[in-house]
Amino acid sequence: MEVVDVVALGESMVTFLPGRPGRLADVPSFDRAIGGAESNVACVLAAAGHTARWVSRVGADGFGQHLVEGIAGYGVDTSAVRTDATRPTGIYFRTAADRATDTHEVAYYRTGSAASAMGVGNVDLAAALAGRVLHLSGITAALSGECRELMHELTAPRPGRPLVSFDVNHRPALWRDTPDGPGVLLELARRSDIVFVGDDEARDAWGLHGGRSIVAALPEPAVVVVKQGKGGATAFDRTTDGMEDADGTATFVRAPNVDVVAHVGAGDAFAAGFLSGTLRRLPLRDRLRLGHLFAAAALTTPGDLAAPPARDHADRLTALDDTAWGRLRLAPGWTQAARATQEANTP
Repeated sequence: MEVVDVVALGESMVTFLPGRPGRLADVPSFDRAIGGAESNVACVLAAAGHTARWVSRVGADGFGQHLVEGIAGYGVDTSAVRTDATRPTGIYFRTAADRATDTHEVAYYRTGSAASAMGVGNVDLAAALAGRVLHLSGITAALSGECRELMHELTAPRPGRPLVSFDVNHRPALWRDTPDGPGVLLELARRSDIVFVGDDEARDAWGLHGGRSIVAALPEPAVVVVKQGKGGATAFDRTTDGMEDADGTATFVRAPNVDVVAHVGAGDAFAAGFLSGTLRRLPLRDRLRLGHLFAAAALTTPGDLAAPPARDHADRLTALDDTAWGRLRLAPGWTQAARATQEANTP
């Protein structure tokens, strides 16, 4: 099996986006798109010039075919995706309102889906482990007992194991029938090498407050990235020589100002940007800045997936001094123009 830069394993669903604002009961038509935390990361990394593979299962239906073809269209290797003849592909509908508002609605139809039946015996483990980085998320662990067993197997220590990247992605609604969900997520995070977690979800899942308490609860991962929403993100790196303490050196990078269109997909894009910088062996500050820039690309577009800025454009922004970085304001269309660089360098 060919080794790629990143393998992402998890469920993707066909997403139906409303043709206009309003309640799901009132929206007359929807546009079809692709939604899936792990496949989003794979697609963004492929668009950024990395080799990526998506491993999953889909139903033997038109929605499954749409997912495979759509994700492959981003340049992602989908050869390890298997088809389940007895279970459907998951789908969901959402409103145009932001997730942070009371008017936001999401209707999931994923119970009994093909991907929820992923397990050690029906997934191509060789393909999943043939990457420099294996990216996983807590969403997969919440889908079924079989999925949890698969996640346990993939995060098990073994010779030649790829760097395991784990996005906690705590979704309480998915854990209603599994009271120990937070404990499962904590165990998987501790078995990983790079962990992404929002300070809000660490508080809700584990009762932890502040980056230092979060990283102290995760003593094994080499890098823990704590996301603080529009404020920024802090990475704790235990691989740095001469680190200050057992929690590792802390690097904080504030997020640029963004004219937000939709928040969906921003967390996945951030992870993709950080992993892109990791694969390129960039300094920690630059990895965080790439995460913010990739997230800004998602924030300034309406769908779950957005093409990241071209590498030379992203690198110019990443190299800005702190003052210019602080002046950045990214609006819709910024990835297609040098306007962001010009604005940042305008006194």
